[in-house]
Amino acid sequence: MRDVAIIGIGQTKVGEHWEKDLRHLSLEALQAAMRDAGVEHVDALYVGNMLSGELTGQEHIGALVADFAGLRGVEAVKVEAACGSGAAALRLGYVAVAGGLADIVLVVGVEKMTDATGPEATAALAMAADADHEVAHGLTFVALNALLMRRYMYEYGYQKEDFAPFTINAHANGMNNPYAMFHMKVTPEAYARARMIADPINLLDSSPVADGAAAVVLAPADWVRGSGKPVIRIAASAVATDTVAIHDRRDPLVLEAAALSAWRAYQQADIGPEEVDLFELHDAFSIMAALSLEAAGFARRGEGVRLALDGEITPQGRIPVATMGGLKARGHPVGATGVYQVVEVVQQLRGEAGANQVPDARVGMAQNIGGSGATVITHILIRDS
Repeated sequence: MRDVAIIGIGQTKVGEHWEKDLRHLSLEALQAAMRDAGVEHVDALYVGNMLSGELTGQEHIGALVADFAGLRGVEAVKVEAACGSGAAALRLGYVAVAGGLADIVLVVGVEKMTDATGPEATAALAMAADADHEVAHGLTFVALNALLMRRYMYEYGYQKEDFAPFTINAHANGMNNPYAMFHMKVTPEAYARARMIADPINLLDSSPVADGAAAVVLAPADWVRGSGKPVIRIAASAVATDTVAIHDRRDPLVLEAAALSAWRAYQQADIGPEEVDLFELHDAFSIMAALSLEAAGFARRGEGVRLALDGEITPQGRIPVATMGGLKARGHPVGATGVYQVVEVVQQLRGEAGANQVPDARVGMAQNIGGSGATVITHILIRDS
């Protein structure tokens, strides 16, 4: 197995891109990543996407993007793992380079969601849940997460307002990210006043529907060692699964796939959670941020919220999260999110995060969750000195 480095990154601004379709969003991100990497050709292209067929009527987007980008002839496939599709595509790219099947691989995550109506997008996202035993009973993803949040509050004695720091931190960081969808400060008062969606989840607990694309270029790490550029190495790539339906799990308040994926990643990278300098977690809803912190070993059960209340998740805290806005403020174009997370980790490890820079960041972790925790993919990136 070869060491794999990320040698180029690119992204579009997340938002409502009425004038751009899937291929144009993908092109913008991948061209930026290829320019950053200084490459003109790639051996393979993996496209992470969840909803292209359902919301845009376009499948077969691996070949579509390759053709539109002038890469006709290369290996190109779409990768789907619900909201974890972006990280799943990165995983395949990593395996190809590490295994010697390809030398330069382009990974793109892309999603086009805002052309659909709200009910259409909600129904499409629900396809990542159990169609027979959850969706058929009217459960949306907001409702599923509301059930988890209500149970968490009951079990551990928290109040609704105790979750506010997750949103406040994400929006404070998003203010300094030019690619983020939202550039607005959120106060505790604003959080408390936010419109309820599915009690206890309100609008400011929820990530927005959005369009966007992000891309990375992978190559053998030995190719860039000695070049004078920082070597951002993928030290771990790990996947785990759990039941699709929440009610089938041993404990609904434990993200077992997240814990197993994180543990496998720590083993691969030969580090522990105490050595991670920042964690780009999957904060699709505030409750997922708390559960992810616990599953990944940064907090004990029931103490993920306490970590946020104590100010330990800010860029100056013990374990910074959502350092460029996270899913909440940067936005959540679902199939692209996992690649955005990794792009943001690379920015931190290169020292390119501007006002949000985590001091002396050397080890970054990104965890992308598909569904309500059924597929979880964890990557650990290390800046080699």
